Amino acid sequence: MDTFAARGYNNASLAEIADRVGLTQAGVLHYFRSKALLLTSVLELRDQRDIEQLGPDRPQGLDFLRHLVNTALRNAEREGIVRLYAVLSAESVTDDHPAQDYFRDRYDGLRAFVADALREACELPADRAESADHAANAIIAVMDGLQVQWLLAPQSVDMAASTDLVVTSLLATLAPERFGPHTAG
Repeated sequence: MDTFAARGYNNASLAEIADRVGLTQAGVLHYFRSKALLLTSVLELRDQRDIEQLGPDRPQGLDFLRHLVNTALRNAEREGIVRLYAVLSAESVTDDHPAQDYFRDRYDGLRAFVADALREACELPADRAESADHAANAIIAVMDGLQVQWLLAPQSVDMAASTDLVVTSLLATLAPERFGPHTAG
């Protein structure tokens, strides 16, 4: 994780990775047939750790949206994982990057989870359900952008507070009758 996070996929060498884990390059390739497989395994391990923290059931609706804020809070204590994600997600847009499908699938799934949570929390009617898709894109974009800003200036960026502000604002926009200022208190 540390090597991919610090150097990106293309600049990380199997020799450095092998040295850091106390194996030869052949030893690393014994466990992972290729550098690309090692990369996707590292990314899947990152996701698995986050899934384990959720417990047996994924939260729904408002609970899932609060989970996103808690994830931003937890990420402020996991610089290496945040750097890995930020570097590799940006790098994955390049031609033939081995993690491109991983990130495409991850974003598709995350967008669906966030949009479903917004629809559920806001009790959106069918004719307004598409607005949850746009709001989900905005939440994910904010969270990813905050990670980059935080990596560059951690003392200036509170990822959890900013994520909470965006989620709260979008809830009030999507369902002012449920989450608008008149409902406070």
